[in-house]
Formats: sequence, structure tokens, C-alpha cells
Amino acid sequence: MEDTQMITENNNLAETDEIADLLSSLPKEKSWRSGYLYRYQGFWCPENQIPAVIAFQKHFLAQKTDTILVTMPKSGTTWLKALAFSVMNRAKYTPSCSPLNSVNPHDLVPFFEFGLYANNQLPDLSTFPSPRMFATHVPYPSLPDSIKNSGCRIVYLSRNPFDNFISLWHFASKARPERLGPLLLEEAFDSFCNGLGGFGPFFDHVLGYWRESLERPEEVLFLTYEDMKEDINSQMKRLAEFLGCPFSLEEEADGVVEGITKLCGFSNLKDKEINKTGRSIPYFENKTLFRRGEVGDWVNYLSPEMVDRLNKIIEQKLAGSGLKFKTGL
Repeated sequence: MEDTQMITENNNLAETDEIADLLSSLPKEKSWRSGYLYRYQGFWCPENQIPAVIAFQKHFLAQKTDTILVTMPKSGTTWLKALAFSVMNRAKYTPSCSPLNSVNPHDLVPFFEFGLYANNQLPDLSTFPSPRMFATHVPYPSLPDSIKNSGCRIVYLSRNPFDNFISLWHFASKARPERLGPLLLEEAFDSFCNGLGGFGPFFDHVLGYWRESLERPEEVLFLTYEDMKEDINSQMKRLAEFLGCPFSLEEEADGVVEGITKLCGFSNLKDKEINKTGRSIPYFENKTLFRRGEVGDWVNYLSPEMVDRLNKIIEQKLAGSGLKFKTGL
């Protein structure tokens, strides 16, 4: 027993040294919140998440029945988790007895890099009941090969870059230590336009999953925050169909779709006691996960010059892709 423990400790020390050597070799920039972001495999990764991402890449074995939810930070992650969990488990839970009434969505659909593989953990995920549902912010090229090759489902939710930036700015500002002073909007916007941000560059992330959804629509579903806000019921039906559990005509007639929509609605989740206290994601209080959830809030913050700059970047980055963003409803 002691020998096994010693071997484990030695392995952990060796891995710690490897991580330290890796970090020393990577480009880095100051994070909006605190600490640094490191350019790992072409994307900007928070320092504390790099060991977890590496463990996720090395050890996760996807099953064909798995569903992986993917977003850029502040693109509707909490909402997507609540909706996907509810759609998949609606035969088990009605809205009145749903775990969402007392459990934060991030605890029901765990992140790989912020939860399962964080803090040097190597979870035994084979014990998770099938079908399993997980989440990540990791860009497509850096996903484990087992996810890409298993035939499992990937659901990606995108948000227009104007609202995504404003939501990120508010989110990072709330978590930023007072000793660092306020996070200036102009400075954050400049770094966002230059591709700096957790799990970014933004456009590389979105386009990576967009292209996969075009090539493998049966395995990668691409949703947009704006379409969901505009017509949540039709998008819920798309999601259920993709997950292999379409709503029956009887369920639609009985208001099951609307029931899940109401349960997972922004104001309903925000008002739950569990979402007003505690932390389900390291460094961030649950209450900071819910701000306004609107489309077009960016108009209250960005100057005409900022809007023009980002519009030009959008035009350049999306050229020939077929992807378009809705910036208002």
C-alpha cells in the first residue's frame, strides 16, 4: 500500500514538473480576471485549467451514446446545460420535480476542465450511467480523439461576438480582485478583437465547430443563442431530435415543450435559491452566472468606432464560411 502511494506521489510530482516546463515554453498574456492565459495548442487557456485539459485529452474515453455540450464562455452555457439535461431526462423528471429546482445546471452537467479533471483528479467515468452528458469550452481541434472518432453527439451553442464580449467583460469584472483595479472596457475590447480571451480566439472557436457541423450534421449540432431567444420551442425540438429523443405529438399537445422552456427560463433559474449562493464553477459565484440574458445589450456599451472595428473583423473572419451572426432581434 505504501509503495503504491509513493509511486502515485512520484508520478504526480513528475507531472507537476512537466506542466511547469510546458508553461515556461508557452506564450502568455495577462488574464482579464487575474493570473495568466497561456497559448496552448493554438488557444488561450487559463493557467489552472491546462493540467485538467491535458488530463482530459489523455484519459477521456468517449462512448457513442455520450453528448458533449460545447460553448465559448458566456455564450449561454448554463441555459444549454439546463435545456439539454431536461430534454434528455424528461421521462424521469417533470418540471415540478426536476433537480434544477435545487441543483445548479453546472453540477448536473459537469465540465471536463473545471470539474471532472480539475485539481489533478482522474475520475472513473465508466461508472456514469448512460447516456452520459458532459460539457467543455475546449476548441474542436483540441478535443480528445475519442470524442472525434466515437460517433458521439456534440451540441455547440454560439453567441454573437458583440453580446459575448459584453457578457465576458461583466463576468470577468465581477471576479477580478479589487487590488487590480477595474477592468476597463476599452482595454478588454482591444484584447478581444486581437483574439485574447479564455479558450479563444473567439472566431477560431466558433468556426471550428461550425465547419464540423456542416461536414457531420448527424454528429455535431450548431445552435445560436439568438435563434433560441427568438423561438425557443422550435430550437428545443431540433435539440430533442438531435439527441435521439424527439418530442411526440402527444407531448407537444400536453405542453411538455413549454414546460421545459419555462423551467429553464432565465428568470426562473435566476430566482432559484441554489443559483443565488455558492460556487458550482471555481472562482465564480453562482449568482454571477445570471446577468441579463438579452440579445442586443451591447448597444448600451460599445461606441460607434468599436462597432465598426468588430464588424470589419466579423466580415473578414466569416468570409466564405456561410456563418452569419444576429446582433439583435
